[in-house]
Amino acid sequence: RGGDRVLIVNENSIAAVTALFAASRLDAWAVPVNARLTAAEIDRIRDHARPRAIIVTSRISPEAKAHADRIDASEVDILNIGSLALIGGLPADPEPVACDASEQVAVLIYTSGTTGDPKGVMLTHRNLAVVAAISVMIRGTRPQDRVIAVIPISHVFGLASVFLGAISAGATVQLFPRLEPERLADALEAGASVLQGVPALFARFIDYLERSGRDLRAPRLRYLSAGGAPLDIDWKRDIERRFGTQLHNGYGLTETSSTAGITRIGDKRDDDTIGLPAPGIAIRFVAADGRECAPGEVGECQVRGPNVMKGYYRNAAATRAAFTPDGWLHTGDLGYRNDGGHLYIVGRSKELIIRSGFNVYPVEVETALNAHPDVVYAAVLGRRVPGDEEIVACVELKPGSGTTAADLLAHVGGRLAPYKRPQHILILDKLPASPTGKILKAKLDPLIESLLKPSV
Repeated sequence: RGGDRVLIVNENSIAAVTALFAASRLDAWAVPVNARLTAAEIDRIRDHARPRAIIVTSRISPEAKAHADRIDASEVDILNIGSLALIGGLPADPEPVACDASEQVAVLIYTSGTTGDPKGVMLTHRNLAVVAAISVMIRGTRPQDRVIAVIPISHVFGLASVFLGAISAGATVQLFPRLEPERLADALEAGASVLQGVPALFARFIDYLERSGRDLRAPRLRYLSAGGAPLDIDWKRDIERRFGTQLHNGYGLTETSSTAGITRIGDKRDDDTIGLPAPGIAIRFVAADGRECAPGEVGECQVRGPNVMKGYYRNAAATRAAFTPDGWLHTGDLGYRNDGGHLYIVGRSKELIIRSGFNVYPVEVETALNAHPDVVYAAVLGRRVPGDEEIVACVELKPGSGTTAADLLAHVGGRLAPYKRPQHILILDKLPASPTGKILKAKLDPLIESLLKPSV
């Protein structure tokens, strides 16, 4: 019934989107979570959301099947939709249903976060509809488009920007439960016209093309964009060369329903701008002393508009802390606006590294490392040492690469000032990533400490 939460453990599929719409029709809150989360992670979300029912897309992946078996959910086959595993009648108290349908909570999306209890972001029908409309307007989406949905719809980027943006325009959506490079290449050859992804997705797709020797053919591709993580300028150029079309960029977070800033078609720029504020959305950068930053000055990015969340579920204190007294959302991201009004994000305020008294933004160091031809992805973190902070880079190389840490340090030597160069470069088999492909830096912290801990 209205106000109940429905936990949907899923990977992209017809069954998953049907469950989302069914909850919406009932005025229930869909709580989409990715089936690739661990049992402990899903249980934390379940315990906080207190759902009336749990739905699992049990036939989509072994991980989903394992979750369904663990909770003893019953399999149900539904014509034209597929199989779902269901468990209902769980103890739950429904939330009030809003009189204004646009203000009713549509989805409760839990932030990936770093540590501590999960925060459930309440997004209303209005929040999602605004972002879907922006997506259609900016991309010029039309019914004849075929949109690839490889970003999980359990993530706000995949749900609001990719999926809802496409279907609200009447376009066809091709759902990928997860990145399969060969299948993605097949879809592009077969006429896909819109592809959105995170930078790590593109990096791994290009690595597949190089290892397989396959030529990329995308005869109908007209819109290509990246989001969800900082965009490396060398990658942008390489991707544009390979795909033969402009790579767009954007910026947002779960709390802004995925979109706040976005580049425009026709505004061809050879830099890493996140574009301009999306239509109807305001963005400002604020210095530590509370004043609005001048052009070129770095400050915290703050957002206000109809895309901004209702708040954090059952966490009034965190909701209050998320907003300024005059209603702007704190993003925790650092950035600036240039003289022409274009926006740039340089990093997270919590990730800022202060090395020998100098500010070092991890994205600068990551960009320098990613420019090496053997690097698939790099993640840079700060590590406290007595009286200072060290710069530590974790790097994933292409399979079979013989590149060493010394080679990488020599590579960045001509690209970075001495105080920005990593004190440690750790080469890992694979960097930990979320289901969307976003690198999970929080999972690197304990690994770094174990690898750099002095031997006794």
